[in-house]
Amino acid sequence: MAESAAEDAVENAADSGTASRGRPARPDLAAMVVPLGRALMAAEQPVLDAHGLTMWAYSVLLHLDETPIRTQAALAEAIRADKTRIIVVLDDLEARELIRRQPDPKDRRVRLLSLTPEGRRLRDTVQSAIRQGEERLLARLPEADRAGFLKGLQALSNLPELRRGRGSSTS
Repeated sequence: MAESAAEDAVENAADSGTASRGRPARPDLAAMVVPLGRALMAAEQPVLDAHGLTMWAYSVLLHLDETPIRTQAALAEAIRADKTRIIVVLDDLEARELIRRQPDPKDRRVRLLSLTPEGRRLRDTVQSAIRQGEERLLARLPEADRAGFLKGLQALSNLPELRRGRGSSTS
């Protein structure tokens, strides 16, 4: 079960704090975060499937604001998607009346994106179900560790150099 895979990833990361034969006391960050991320995505997939969403579609719904202020290019950059790939996702969401694409009155070549009330409802429903699964996983950590983990993860994910990298290649 995907949820237990995420839980196992947490336990394995917690158990690996001892050094042996000159090796580091912990694995590299990517060695800990990538399996956890994969397990979390696998745990999310049944929720997305139940609501007819792909991971990309869910990402679009999460990143759209309530007012039409984002262009398709800006949205693609924010979610680290190829501009051409995201068009199919936007077409589907628009056909399902979950988003609106309106011409920018200042530049009709640009499309402003916004959530519809139905899109907002679906985003909130799916996010709530995903958060319930995350809470079950986080409950396996002591409360102080949970708070510290979330605080540290938020701080790292909000670093400017990581935010810049969300839309462009840094190699």
